[in-house]
Amino acid sequence: MSKASEPAGPRTEREVQAAYDLYGGELFGFAFKALDDRQLAEDVVQETFVRAWKSPRGYDPGQGSMRTWLFAIARNGVVDAIRRRRVREGTGYSSWDAVSEASSAINPVDQLLEQIQLGEALQRLSPQHREAVVEVYFGGRTCAELAEEAGIPASTMRSRLYYGVRALRLILEENGWLAS
Repeated sequence: MSKASEPAGPRTEREVQAAYDLYGGELFGFAFKALDDRQLAEDVVQETFVRAWKSPRGYDPGQGSMRTWLFAIARNGVVDAIRRRRVREGTGYSSWDAVSEASSAINPVDQLLEQIQLGEALQRLSPQHREAVVEVYFGGRTCAELAEEAGIPASTMRSRLYYGVRALRLILEENGWLAS
């Protein structure tokens, strides 16, 4: 791949501003939920866009959307902010305690990031496979119910579910979102 055609994140001030306009509010909510501190959350969002601007080649559209990339940067910023805050606040507070605290506070953030990644992976499935996977695994419906509603044999719906889950797993593994 030539240098000119390499995928990249926002490079110019205008591109960074456009990314901020699209994702800044969402990233702020993400950081605020994890940190419960408005100023720290604002700092994390600002640092997220500074890091994205300084390392635009870190973004690869083949691995996920810019939104997912920015959320991953923000997640790292949240972990760093929690560590700094805990070390600064506590006397006798070890770095191990800070890491442990950051890990427990980050769990909901990780869950949100995983939901975003799963949503993007689901969008890459065919409509029939996506419907089968979403309705059965997330909607609690059976293949027989879906098949009857769609006017197709239950075996066809089971096949759609099987191949949909298989394709979903491959997408998640390709993007490094699922350990092999």
